[in-house]
Amino acid sequence: MNPVSPKLTRARYLGRMPWLVVPLIVFVVLGVTLSPWWYIGAGVFAALTVWQAWIIPAQVRLLGWLETDDELLITKGRMWHTFTVVPYGRIQYVDVTNGPVERWLGMKTVTLNTASATSDATVEGLPAAEADALRERLAVKARERMSGL
Repeated sequence: MNPVSPKLTRARYLGRMPWLVVPLIVFVVLGVTLSPWWYIGAGVFAALTVWQAWIIPAQVRLLGWLETDDELLITKGRMWHTFTVVPYGRIQYVDVTNGPVERWLGMKTVTLNTASATSDATVEGLPAAEADALRERLAVKARERMSGL
């Protein structure tokens, strides 16, 4: 399997950590100024912050994708492992997107849209040039397979 960009770890940190660190700081300040009971909230947010700091790199390491002759394979997760197989003939269109953090880090997300609403798949954290090239290859292969139907 082809790994995603390691920069995805940084992007996920930038997206998730402020939602944990800011409340942690607020609870610590409230604990210092008002009552020690606020330290319970600080402890909860500290534990969540440590957990996210550990889990995000582990999640990114387990993301992968692979093009075969007939389908695109996408894998993610260990505890709740997901292995997605998308036949090229089922692809209706391919989206390439990126938000401000991904754009800043030079990454994009490729989203495959198929006839089935539940089988849509994404490959996030690809370098921008690689995502664009993958989109072109998938679009060509999807057109070839669809014309054979």
